[in-house]
Amino acid sequence: MTAAIILAAGASTRLGEPKQLAMLGQEPLLERSVRAARNAGCDPVVVVLGAAASQIRERCNLENAIVLLNQQWQEGMASSIRAGVNAAPGADGILLMTCDQPAVTAAHLRTLIAADRVCASAYSGRRGVPAYFPAALFPDLLRLTGDTGARGLLQDAPAIELAGGDLDVDTGEQLSHARELFG
Repeated sequence: MTAAIILAAGASTRLGEPKQLAMLGQEPLLERSVRAARNAGCDPVVVVLGAAASQIRERCNLENAIVLLNQQWQEGMASSIRAGVNAAPGADGILLMTCDQPAVTAAHLRTLIAADRVCASAYSGRRGVPAYFPAALFPDLLRLTGDTGARGLLQDAPAIELAGGDLDVDTGEQLSHARELFG
């Protein structure tokens, strides 16, 4: 069983509104990420919220996900990763995702999972999320601190190209670009 952990705790300060709720087509970015993880066969899908959690819960349909509130979200991404890993103790592997990458598809996620070893997405000449981590690496994920996420664990990992993966929604301009590309 592969669990998906969707990191969605940030304050979206550059966008000026919760990016988790930014509409792309007919759905918020966060719902789009949950749908991709579900369609990739992930179970459970864990959504880690922090800033604007009550607003996000109110406006997003997250009934097919385990929703966690990370009280330490201001520490950075690592605290949300730790919360998500702890919520999926029986998983054989974890698919680590963010909620703001509109190019992510279920097909790409299935390819990462099929690698059956640590495997990153590649874009803009670097490795990043979404990424797959087998259970053997859970202790390493639980030791992460700060806001760099799991980047250090992916430096030497094999990577699968994610077309458009460098587009994440952090600013109004990026959101406009994502809407042009994805609806």
